[in-house]
Amino acid sequence: MRYLVTGGAGFIGSHLCDALVAEGNQVTILDNLSTGRQENIEHLRAEARLVHGSVLDELLVDEAVRESDVVVHLAAAVGVRLIVERPLHSFLTNVRGAEVVLEAAHRYRRKVLVASSSEVYGKNGGPFREDDDRILGSNAVSRWSYATSKAVDEILALAYHRERGLPAVVVRLFNCVGPRQSSAYGMVLPNLVEQALAGRPLTVHGDGLQTRCFCHVRDVVNALLRLIHDPRAEGEVFNVGSTEEVSILELARRVVSATGSGSPVRLVPYDEAYGEGYEDMRRRIPDISRVRALTGWEPRMSLDEVITE
Repeated sequence: MRYLVTGGAGFIGSHLCDALVAEGNQVTILDNLSTGRQENIEHLRAEARLVHGSVLDELLVDEAVRESDVVVHLAAAVGVRLIVERPLHSFLTNVRGAEVVLEAAHRYRRKVLVASSSEVYGKNGGPFREDDDRILGSNAVSRWSYATSKAVDEILALAYHRERGLPAVVVRLFNCVGPRQSSAYGMVLPNLVEQALAGRPLTVHGDGLQTRCFCHVRDVVNALLRLIHDPRAEGEVFNVGSTEEVSILELARRVVSATGSGSPVRLVPYDEAYGEGYEDMRRRIPDISRVRALTGWEPRMSLDEVITE
């Protein structure tokens, strides 16, 4: 099969490309390398083709989709820091990028998987089911513009499926972590590990009692492959993530233990980290019964294994 992976030089995308190449597929990577990195895919130079460009380039996307059988749309603005600092860029990249990719997929009748985010649930409680209501804060808070942009991506994908028969799958990812993930955009676990290994204080925002579930990228890629290959997934939304819940304060302590670091843990107010008016979710845990029932998937790596790697 011929796969197009937008954002394929990024953290998750590069691991997905590894798996697709290992299956014997032809892979084209479309990435503008703004947050993706050349070194993530350097080892695939002989097996995959890199198209350096943006998902906002309609002609480039049209050609890449036409030459593919399946499209995996991962390209997006990523990371809390980037979203807070450049909300307009993030919103337009996510919404217009998805629109361009889905238009091309419909034009050539290509199957498409669209990566969404657990952010769409907003300030709702968990565990989250795919059909739960969304509860967001004020539109004046830039964080919620990201959640809205990913919700629009989902709406577009599902509308194309229902009205025009596009074989589309939507996946909501929950805190995917692992090798190649950068700390540059506010990703919590690589940031904590980097600080611990350097002997610097580990910075935890707020009171540290907010909880998350961290899923290893190899487990996430395995879920994506199962959903791509299963026609029963078309027209549906799936949570993909770990259900092993941990507070960020406890996560920092585990990182200190795993690295043997003598670093202290320092609590940093949200306003100091991201500016006035920032809002966070207290709990984010997925209900993965839908993806488990359809494909049998569930995460295999524990949180301690994830931290160690």
